Amino acid sequence: MSLGKFYGIGVGPGDPELLTVKAVRVLATAGVVCVPSSGPDRESLALEVVRPYLPPECRTLELSFPMSRDPGVLAESWRAAGETVAALVREDRVVVFLTLGDPLLYSTYGYLLRYLQEHHPGLARETVPGVTSFGAAAAAAGTPLAEGEESLAVLPCAAGLQQVDRALDAFDNVVLLKVHRHLKELAGLLERRGLSDHALLASRVGRNDQLLAAGRAGLAREDAGYMSLILINKRAPARDERGNDR
Repeated sequence: MSLGKFYGIGVGPGDPELLTVKAVRVLATAGVVCVPSSGPDRESLALEVVRPYLPPECRTLELSFPMSRDPGVLAESWRAAGETVAALVREDRVVVFLTLGDPLLYSTYGYLLRYLQEHHPGLARETVPGVTSFGAAAAAAGTPLAEGEESLAVLPCAAGLQQVDRALDAFDNVVLLKVHRHLKELAGLLERRGLSDHALLASRVGRNDQLLAAGRAGLAREDAGYMSLILINKRAPARDERGNDR
């Protein structure tokens, strides 16, 4: 019987202590750890998070997933990554693919998993869920994501402000991901809707340089990087890490 298996592991938002017990157990058996790469000189935060849990003999492998909108380029990258993973598993290796947050939420892993399901259906595989960035942000701020019968929407800002506007109409609470390039426009939208004081900006959650900033002050921050999100609760004012309203 083959000893090889493929795991997709969510490593959480960036704090090594937020890895699940199962993730740590699997990582201790890993022969190859795969990390997605979109270009040169881009270090993997996910790999940094799990390094303390990897065996000394574990090999690291970058899988190329270019930042492209060309369907042909994307399909070829998924094929190449899938075939690489399948070949390694058939060598009786435990192969792990790392992703920040949860593997099945806006993650490259989902495309790789679908390729393996379609082209290598007999390959042993398992997905290990991870703590989401917005779950960790809510915990750090001490604010519920939703209570009782409240509804919750999670969407990326790359979809456009019209979709954000519709979500604010339809849901009690909204999580906005990938906000760092859209903060000025989002600040304007939330101000027009009277929701500026209900917004919490969270960035680099779980890391030493974590940022939690509430209200207009948060939306005006210029030091929010790629790993940023906004929590919006229409029924309650936002609070920062010190419990202060804004």
